[in-house]
Amino acid sequence: MKVLTRIGFWLLVVAIGLFSIFPFYYAVISSFRSGSDLFKVAYWPERLDFSNYIAVFERQPFGTNIFNSVVVAGSVVALSLGLGITAAYAFGRIRFRGRSLLLMTILAVSMFPQVAVLSGMFELIRSFGLYNTLPGLILANLMLTLPFTVWVLTTFMRELPKEIEEAAFVDGATPWIVVRRVFLPLMMPAAVTTGLLAFIVSWNEFLFALTFTLTNEQRTVPPAIALMSGSTAYELPWGTIMAASVIVTVPIIALVLIFQRKIVAGLTAGAVKG
Repeated sequence: MKVLTRIGFWLLVVAIGLFSIFPFYYAVISSFRSGSDLFKVAYWPERLDFSNYIAVFERQPFGTNIFNSVVVAGSVVALSLGLGITAAYAFGRIRFRGRSLLLMTILAVSMFPQVAVLSGMFELIRSFGLYNTLPGLILANLMLTLPFTVWVLTTFMRELPKEIEEAAFVDGATPWIVVRRVFLPLMMPAAVTTGLLAFIVSWNEFLFALTFTLTNEQRTVPPAIALMSGSTAYELPWGTIMAASVIVTVPIIALVLIFQRKIVAGLTAGAVKG
């Protein structure tokens, strides 16, 4: 029975792995095809044709779109972590009236679907003069990333021992020094996890990026890929779209592989006490 259970377990693991990896694998091999070869069912690349990858950067400013995504996602991560860590210290360490209500309000904000706040966010960004600008996308994406960043970091902050904070105050440290020099190194696994999640959310965000940008030079990669067109109005460039999808997916995979240990440590932090 133990042998059968182990075999069944590994068969399930292989099935889940194939189910998860196969779409990306098929996108990779499709990105090396062109013409009628795109409509043939084949699971192995017959030849490596890089014309689709070249066409991605020749037909539109895709390099600019990637740069915009890096700027927006990087800024959102920096702001989310900066505001989230200071907010987590306030919620996790300082007792004040209305703390629980404010935390519940932050959680409620994260539950609203994007389309429900789209019109209000559009009016806000237009009144600030940020329409069709990268700061406008950064402001909009903060609404998606800041609530869960505050919640995760607050939960982690509450698990840190109070004796460390008290010892720092005895040595004459200010609250800002305690946050920056004492808590921040201890919160690094949780900060890496939430930062990577915020980066992925901002990198893949589509609705705000499509609504709040007008020109292709200001778009990020998701709407840029969605609005790709062929040589005629009736042509859908599947090969170019697959190549662009592979290009923008590789950085996310690389980040996950680089920070996988810290991600696991951050996800399991606080799960075991004692």
